Amino acid sequence: MCNFAREKMAEKTAHIDLKIEGMDCANCALGITRKLSKSGHSDIHVNFATGDASLELAKDHSVEDVVADIESLGYKVVSKEEPRKRFGTREKFFFSLLFTIPLFLGHMFGGEHSFIASPIVQLSLCIPVFLVGAWHFGKSALGSLRSGIPNMDVLIFIGSTAAFVYSIIGMMLYKDMHEVHKYMFFETSATIITLVLLGNLIEHMSVKKTTSAISELTALQPETAYRVVFSPNGEKIEEIPSEDLKANDIVQLNTGEKIPADGVVISGTGSADESMITGESAPADKVNGSPLTGGTLLLSGPMRMKVLNVGAQSTLSRIILLVKQAQGDKPPVQQLADRISAIFVPIVLLISILTYIVSNYFLHSELTDSIMRAIAVLVISCPCAMGLATPTAVMVGVGRAARNGILVKGGRTLEQLAGIQTIVFDKTGTLTTGKFASLEIQTSGNANETEIRRILFSLESSSSHPLARSVVEFLAKEKTNAVQLKNISENKGVGMEAEDESGTKWAVGSWRILGDGGKKDADMYVLRNGEPVASILLKDEIREGMHEVISFCRSKGIKTVLLSGDRKNKCEEVGKTLGIDLVYAEQLPDQKSEVIKKFKSEGKTAMVGDGINDAPALALADVGISPGEGSQIAMQSSQVVLLGKDGLKKIIDTILIGRASVRTIKQNLFWALFYNVIAIPIAAMGFLAPVYAALAMAFSDVIVIGNSILLRTRKLS
Repeated sequence: MCNFAREKMAEKTAHIDLKIEGMDCANCALGITRKLSKSGHSDIHVNFATGDASLELAKDHSVEDVVADIESLGYKVVSKEEPRKRFGTREKFFFSLLFTIPLFLGHMFGGEHSFIASPIVQLSLCIPVFLVGAWHFGKSALGSLRSGIPNMDVLIFIGSTAAFVYSIIGMMLYKDMHEVHKYMFFETSATIITLVLLGNLIEHMSVKKTTSAISELTALQPETAYRVVFSPNGEKIEEIPSEDLKANDIVQLNTGEKIPADGVVISGTGSADESMITGESAPADKVNGSPLTGGTLLLSGPMRMKVLNVGAQSTLSRIILLVKQAQGDKPPVQQLADRISAIFVPIVLLISILTYIVSNYFLHSELTDSIMRAIAVLVISCPCAMGLATPTAVMVGVGRAARNGILVKGGRTLEQLAGIQTIVFDKTGTLTTGKFASLEIQTSGNANETEIRRILFSLESSSSHPLARSVVEFLAKEKTNAVQLKNISENKGVGMEAEDESGTKWAVGSWRILGDGGKKDADMYVLRNGEPVASILLKDEIREGMHEVISFCRSKGIKTVLLSGDRKNKCEEVGKTLGIDLVYAEQLPDQKSEVIKKFKSEGKTAMVGDGINDAPALALADVGISPGEGSQIAMQSSQVVLLGKDGLKKIIDTILIGRASVRTIKQNLFWALFYNVIAIPIAAMGFLAPVYAALAMAFSDVIVIGNSILLRTRKLS
């Protein structure tokens, strides 16, 4: 068993990840999925384009059982660290090409009596290529037949074998050189194998480009780190592999180096380029206590950090895992392609047989012509293009999102994003920053506004409530002076109380501090000796970029909704400022869920929120969107996480990437279906020789992959 499988077994976990070698098309993945499903395993994801597979292990089964099931179908489970095969697709192609070129040129340009046109020479040149084809395609074809879902290799193997066997029969039946050459199609057999190997080689190289996001993220992790070691004789700095770092290690960071792990600055100042993780181009300033993310680049320093998270718990590792999972996830549109792929090969085999029968018995074509038409039908058909249509577009779309600091949890999320009709926003911390643009104090009686500001600043400094902290931060910017207070106490959910040096009792709080007859026309109230002397109006600070987000939604016909637990007048003010279509205020978490259900019944709905109280609504929505600095439970409940300090501005790119990805999938599926619908009849009518049919098939996959790769740089609109 491979080392990778042993590692997974050692982890004693029901979830395993494997790397599978030898898959060529969607039917290969479908066959493996069916085999593993029959063995009782669940949550099976097999991505033939990347060779990745994951599943939840069935009870009383081991990793060895899974590996045995997969390898019984003709595929191989390999370790990620296993070196590239010595005789892989590349080597097989060049080996076959070496024999195919003289074989093909001899057939095209050599006379019947030339040395290279000799049947024995032709057979000798073809045998090595045919054996490679039998090894490469035959093994895979046999495995797919065992799984019950025949793959594309069945068509290639039958086509090349038919031409090879037919040529041998011709050699045995006829001795006259003129007659025997009518039955000589060794070059057809060899060329089919060589061209399809070429197509596979180009396909594999192209698919690597669609998964470049993962390799780019992986490359961010530096190989070494400089750990500070303390001893009675002083301290020394030792260079160690970054994977050997442990939590609480102290690391020396120098300008221009990549940060080796997640941590926090403990000394020094500087700035870091976090663009590859967050998508933010502006450098992030780092001071004592600032968080650092592994894989980001220290632009200026030096500084020292304390390691917090390493290995699988690090931010970079979790991002890579999310991207991998998302790239392997199938959107609903893939289900159609899978159903077509599952019946594609049997249908093509039937069409090929019918082509031979109609051509030979009804159109009275020559036997040779009838067989060549049937072979052309086999080799021009391409289920691979349909299988590649969705996963390649998903891989590029998810990768492009990740490079822009947008973590999309699943390919199906891209499809949901493309169809969003309503987007619901929380207010505080989402549409607004949670801070205040202004603080207005209205006094009554003989109260002095300056005195009220000082009392407010002093009392709220002792509160842990988020609103209180924001008030203190605002007043601190205005250089408000504190007053001496005593007997400070907090009444949870109501407010703060204290006495000044003269014995005057002060209280600050919400409308509840006024008692049962309290009004709700202000955000906070100040009481002096039990009498209201001031009301405070706080104006929310609109988050930067939200005007553009709402305008974008309006331009795309997406309905915008504000959904908040805050007071009605504040919500309506924010809604009016931003131009939001509908406002739902003073909503409790369960009421928020009911609102989401209402809009879901009308069409695809996204929810944007960052708080714990938003988690139920985020989970209920078709797509939950959360900023990276939001609560952990909000991010876990979301399908999209927006990284960076101002991540919510990326909602625009999130929706556009979703739409572009689904548009690319539909284009790919159209061209894959169009190719087969047009190409198969052309081959059946005899307008396309098997050699050219193989060439067309080999490059049909490349066209689909190429269209997906364009998504990396295609302008979003």
